[in-house]
Amino acid sequence: MENRRLFMNYHNNLLQLEEHMYSLVEVEKPNLFYNMFRYDAIPKIAFNDRIVPHNMPDEIWITDTTFRDGQQSRAPYTTEQIVTIYDYLHRLGGPKGKIKQSEFFLYSKKDRDAVYKCMERGYEFPEVTSWIRASKKDFQLVKDIGLKETGILVSCSDYHIFYKLKMTRKQVLDHYLSVIRECLEIGVRPRCHLEDITRADIYGFVIPFCLELSKLMEQYQIPIKVRVCDTMGYGVNYPGAVIPRSIPGIIYGIMIHAGIPSELIEFHGHNDFYKAVNNATTAWLYGASGVNCSLFGIGERTGNTPLEAMIFEYAQLRGTLDGMDTTAITELAEYYEKEIGYEIPPMTPFVGKNFNVTRAGIHADGLLKNEEIYNIFDTGKYLNRPALVAVSNTSGLAGIAHWINTYYKLPKDRQVNKNDDLVVTLKEWVDTQYEDGRVTVMTDNELVQKITEICREQSIIL
Repeated sequence: MENRRLFMNYHNNLLQLEEHMYSLVEVEKPNLFYNMFRYDAIPKIAFNDRIVPHNMPDEIWITDTTFRDGQQSRAPYTTEQIVTIYDYLHRLGGPKGKIKQSEFFLYSKKDRDAVYKCMERGYEFPEVTSWIRASKKDFQLVKDIGLKETGILVSCSDYHIFYKLKMTRKQVLDHYLSVIRECLEIGVRPRCHLEDITRADIYGFVIPFCLELSKLMEQYQIPIKVRVCDTMGYGVNYPGAVIPRSIPGIIYGIMIHAGIPSELIEFHGHNDFYKAVNNATTAWLYGASGVNCSLFGIGERTGNTPLEAMIFEYAQLRGTLDGMDTTAITELAEYYEKEIGYEIPPMTPFVGKNFNVTRAGIHADGLLKNEEIYNIFDTGKYLNRPALVAVSNTSGLAGIAHWINTYYKLPKDRQVNKNDDLVVTLKEWVDTQYEDGRVTVMTDNELVQKITEICREQSIIL
């Protein structure tokens, strides 16, 4: 005990005692955590009530995987589409570069063309980085293009080590370190993607591996990033949950027991159990500076953490957007639908067609009186998406009045109210539609056509 080093923790300004050093635990059989992950049962969430402290870093940011993980679940983007989206990401991240990096595949000529064109833009942010497998053949691609940083796949659960790679823990550790050393030898910053970490032996493999990374950083004086990859979405944010499912526990272990600083830790989540956003926010709260995201959550299986979601998480945690241009989110959504042909589910927060549309008549009445009652924030200001009311059999006079005012963008001195002749007449027509058996909401075109007809008949000018 007397030989353990005291050091100052500058996050909480307390002296702390150096933790126990963890060595690689070699095992003959894989540790598959079958007490939690039996394949013929729903995964279990266990607790031991070991609580780790919040440790929000001084700086937090977003990194992007739209062109890497985001392309693994859809038709590949064209080079032109990639460059256009990259331009939007630059604008969205703002002058402080809160979208810090974007990662790209390098395998096809199209991918490499896109990388070159994005690099030609000359933006400081998002920095163009790559992703490769842990092979020297893949690494040659990084050297040829001249990127400053690359992600390297370093699968860390025994599921992958024993069943996919057919190696022992020691063999796979040595293999990973050899590729990372090659990165370091020519001055490229490695980013280690700890795949399937939420089913990995954290203190038997992950922490010992990260300790080896710390030694390499000290030897080469080059930063090595660690990406915490919740590949299957098993991570949970509940206080006192056991590892490897505990996101707070994993971040704490990598920081405290392996000595990896916040600025070199980022979280990459999947949404298999609807926890991607919560887990990414939790990673920030417990010490990771970066969260890795994809636009609209597009990614493998259920998708990644949606980038637009984490922008609003950032604003809620920090009390500021720090210059991020959130209106670009709406323009990106329109670009995806009109130019790329991707259909965004209508209920998707911030970008779906219906995310701030009210249908219930009583809610519409509240919106007409004061928008703050039924809208999450000023969506007109931040997203160029004013709150809307869909017109149906439940909209009522207030809902129809609100739709007219919003759709036609009428100034306050010209806005209609629920007692105006135009509104009453339109409401009567809408009621007739539903009395005749209609079950769908009224479309904008139908309403505009009918309003034009009523205005002509009643000499009303909007």
